[in-house]
Amino acid sequence: MATAKKAAKKTAVKKAPAKKAAVKKPAAKKAPAKKAPAKKVAAKKAPAKKAVAKKAPAKKVAAKKAPAKKRTPNAAFMKPLTPSGALAAVIGSSPMPRTEVVSKLWVYIKKHNLQDKVNKRNINADDKLKAVFGKAQVTMFELASLIGKHLS
Repeated sequence: MATAKKAAKKTAVKKAPAKKAAVKKPAAKKAPAKKAPAKKVAAKKAPAKKAVAKKAPAKKVAAKKAPAKKRTPNAAFMKPLTPSGALAAVIGSSPMPRTEVVSKLWVYIKKHNLQDKVNKRNINADDKLKAVFGKAQVTMFELASLIGKHLS
């Protein structure tokens, strides 16, 4: 008889989770009922949104005026400059704009793998770049100011 009671308890335990699952299903059906009052609230707030919509066209008109102006590049950046002898050994001796000088310098740095492996913001100078920079290691933020000294 003791085994019959244990078997009855095991079946009772198994039935309990099945009843909990049945309880969850009606709760899911109640969720759509909660959404219906939310729609009514949204309908009440609709006039407030219309008032905001009246202000929106004024902003669009202002936004249309701003892109009409075209941005022109600064002539100082586009002026061809002649590099010094030390810089010409790295990028070439032909006159070129300041922006192109920086980009060619980065091509040289990447080609010769001169960027510091730990801190990529630092550039380790080889013999040619030491003549330009004046020191063994330079940060990328110092690059433009050090190049400016070698352009005329």
